[in-house]
Amino acid sequence: MAAESGILNNNNRTVSVKRKQLINIHLWLAAFFTPLVLMMAITGGLYLLGEKGSVETTVVAQLPGQALDLHKGQEKARIDALLQQAGVTDFRYAYVKDRGDEAMTRPTSRTYYILRETPSGLDVVRAEPSLLAAMIELHKGHGPVAFRWLEMALALGLTFIMISGFWLGLQSPMLKKKTLLLSGSGLIVCLLVASL
Repeated sequence: MAAESGILNNNNRTVSVKRKQLINIHLWLAAFFTPLVLMMAITGGLYLLGEKGSVETTVVAQLPGQALDLHKGQEKARIDALLQQAGVTDFRYAYVKDRGDEAMTRPTSRTYYILRETPSGLDVVRAEPSLLAAMIELHKGHGPVAFRWLEMALALGLTFIMISGFWLGLQSPMLKKKTLLLSGSGLIVCLLVASL
């Protein structure tokens, strides 16, 4: 009997330690990602309300007789050459977004350039986003590559936070019914609103 009691106590201690570790990881991830989650929530909400910030554009050069002429895998070299031809020396970007008759350097969360074909050649446009526009571009994944990796880490972290929080709620006798009720209600509301 004493041996069985010892085994039960050890099992309870193991479960308690694992639960404590899970709570700590849940809290650490939640605290770490709070600034990024708030930024995403605020910028997403403002965007849906029609507040998108502003982008100040200035034509810095016109290149008569030029065309974008972008070839797969050589876009960056071509854009570099066109920007240098336009006398632009302060450019810094990671990749190019090709839109047919227009190309854009990215990230667009800071000053970027648009090269636009016109009947007479190419316009080279400097674009400077406001703070809100820059944050929305970050939200949309148009920021620096490292920030995009951080956003992917957020997706994983937030998934873990939500699942672990749900699991911890189910493991608590006092919270189990509330957890199931609220999660079920959330699912029903989500499905109903999505089907409207």
